[in-house]
Order: sequence, then C-alpha cells, then structure tokens
Amino acid sequence: MSKASVVAPVRAESAQQADGVSPALFRNGMACLASGISVVTTFGRNGHSGFTASSVSSVTDTPPTLLVCINRAVSSCAEFTHNRQLAISLLTDQQEHLANRFSSGKLSREERFAGVSWEEMSNGCRAVSGCLAAFSCRISDIHEVGTHNVLYCVVEEMRLGSGNKSPLLWFSRSYHTSKSCLSNSPGI
Repeated sequence: MSKASVVAPVRAESAQQADGVSPALFRNGMACLASGISVVTTFGRNGHSGFTASSVSSVTDTPPTLLVCINRAVSSCAEFTHNRQLAISLLTDQQEHLANRFSSGKLSREERFAGVSWEEMSNGCRAVSGCLAAFSCRISDIHEVGTHNVLYCVVEEMRLGSGNKSPLLWFSRSYHTSKSCLSNSPGI
C-alpha cells in the first residue's frame, strides 16, 4: 500500500472580487505558466501580417487542430478574421529577436517582415525559417471571449525543423530557455 502525497498549501492573495478573481490576480497566476512562443502570420488582400503569441494550443489530432488567441485590439486582428488562414511558427530559444519584432507596436508591417528568412507555406502564409515546427492552417471557427478572439485552426500542412533545438518560452513575464525557466520559478 502506498502512502498518499502531501500537497503544500497554495499561497493566497487577497485580490478576490465579488464576482470572482480579479484580472490582476489572474495575470499573476498565469505568469506561473510557461508557454511556448510563436509567430503567427496571415496573408490576404492587404499582404502579410503577423503577431507574437504565447497562446497556441493543441485541440485534437483528429482532425489536427490548434487554437490561437488574438487580442481584438491588435491592429491585424481583422485581417486574420477576414483571411481565414494562417501559419504558426514555434520559435527556438535563438529567435527571441523575432518574438520582440512581432510584438512591437512601433514597427510597421513591412518592418516586421523585412530581413527575416521565411518559408512560404502551401496557403501563402509565411513561416519562420529555422523554427521548431511550422503549421499551415485554415481557420475553421472563431469565438469571441472577453478581449480576445479564439481562432480554431485546422492544420493542412506541417513542417518540422531540423537539429536539436530548444523552445523559446514565456514565463514570469519574460522570455526564457527551458533551462533558465527551471532556475527562475517563483514557487508557491
């Protein structure tokens, strides 16, 4: 017979609201979740557009489907909704500069795409060369949730990167490698 595990109590914060958890407390909790960083691009009548995302997730493998969340306040949100297609590039820990480039509100669309090595996917969208993996997708459904659109994306093409590379992670409100993420854990 095995002994039951002892679980340490979770540190409580007092930012509860009458209707649940406050946005600030929620963001603090989500800062404890390490997420892979991706550059998400689309292509349509207005050319190429893209943004950095930490909110890409697998939904199912039958059919292969991902979800991507995009803030509706992002200037390119309407293009993703209209184009109904995108490419997702899972970034390596050597591609932080691209994550910064595609999250900057100071750069124009042309500046974001200039000087980057790209691979064109079957749907015309661009994937970052040398990324961990790239997915070419058709947006099958869009749901509005709070400030964001949740894009459900059926994978129509996938390319795996080569070599032994590590992911770029977002953890505790900054970029990390998988090694640095372990040493910077805030703990409970």
